[in-house]
Amino acid sequence: MANVTVIGAQWGDEGKGKIVDWLASRADAVVRFQGGHNAGHTLVVGDTTYKLSLLPSGIVTGTLSIIGNGVVLDPWHLKSEIEKLESQGVIIHEDNFAIADNCPLILPIHRDLDGLRETAAGSGKIGTTGRGIGPAYEDKVGRRAIRVCDLAHLDDLEPQLDRLCAHHDALRAGFDQPPVDREALLAELREIAPSVLRFAQPVWKRLKKVRKAGARILFEGAQGVLLDIDHGTYPFVTSSNTVSGTAASGSGLGPNATGFVLGIVKAYTTRVGSGPFPTELDDEVGQRLGERGHEFGTVTGRQRRVGWFDAVIVRQSCAISGVTGIALTKIDVLDGLETVKICTGYRLRGKIMDYYPAHAADQAAVEPIYEEMEGWSQSTAGARSWAELPANAIKYIQRVQELIETPVALVSTSPERDDTILVTDPFMD
Repeated sequence: MANVTVIGAQWGDEGKGKIVDWLASRADAVVRFQGGHNAGHTLVVGDTTYKLSLLPSGIVTGTLSIIGNGVVLDPWHLKSEIEKLESQGVIIHEDNFAIADNCPLILPIHRDLDGLRETAAGSGKIGTTGRGIGPAYEDKVGRRAIRVCDLAHLDDLEPQLDRLCAHHDALRAGFDQPPVDREALLAELREIAPSVLRFAQPVWKRLKKVRKAGARILFEGAQGVLLDIDHGTYPFVTSSNTVSGTAASGSGLGPNATGFVLGIVKAYTTRVGSGPFPTELDDEVGQRLGERGHEFGTVTGRQRRVGWFDAVIVRQSCAISGVTGIALTKIDVLDGLETVKICTGYRLRGKIMDYYPAHAADQAAVEPIYEEMEGWSQSTAGARSWAELPANAIKYIQRVQELIETPVALVSTSPERDDTILVTDPFMD
């Protein structure tokens, strides 16, 4: 049996939650390996809707769910999210949930700094969620982070607080803010520590045991490849590596553990926040797709920008992340359009390009080259086999996989778990 790594192959919001939930019901463990509570997954199970932003999607099915060391953890949000799910009947305990003891923490001072910077940035705003993700990763790399394991040693935290506050006090002074209140921070950490420490452990060791037993592990990515700190539309990106290779370093397992890489791809394109978007639609078609696709962010509630399917960026994402097969979602949102378009290349200052350039100015200047296809009037919503899809919808899906040079492994036709057309079983690869 193969392990499976799920990543978003666009700018996030591709429908990973439903796919991960569907796969999690067949997995033995689900692992989050990067990002923080800036990710948003919506799961629809029967009549119940679950909104997750930090907990792995497997927690809803009772599958062993693990937050790996590559995640930055807001302990107060974690407590709140656990309480919310428990109020919906989800059982969360030490047997089905674990947190890496070497996870860096997101602190109130990180949220403060995130907001101060974004407010002061003016036209240079990146469009962060304001949740302190970036500053927390900065402190991790700067070797001044407070980690989960430190919550068990708060009486010995002074040297780390010295390093942390030396950095943050200088930044806060630049924004006319008072120094960090160390005593208040320590008091908050003492109060929240028991809620986190009950789940803390060396998860690399637990995962090693799970893998040795032949269990199936599902690695759950957040955001999308085009928001990767290295490979995305820099600087309009997130603060972590979102590509599949991060599953190894962000969980404590080796790169040979990642297995089948499933790239989640929406049948059109969306992104939240600032940054280039070659196929963006500012017309009534874009409005229609946004309304039919309910394109509002799970975490922020912000309206997503909408555009035609961009085969160039998806092909690039699949290559960079070693995608084995894609899960195509939200095909039903295209129902009823007379024609549909796919971006097959770019024109940049008279030159034809088959890849997305690295420089922000070039990214903003590219003009999409479109291929137009005949749409379909019949509904694809809820289809569970190829026979239930209109012929033109099948042609569209086939053309997508040709252009992105990656096969379609499954097609999602609604938010419901079972409304899925399975072509290739990732766990049986």
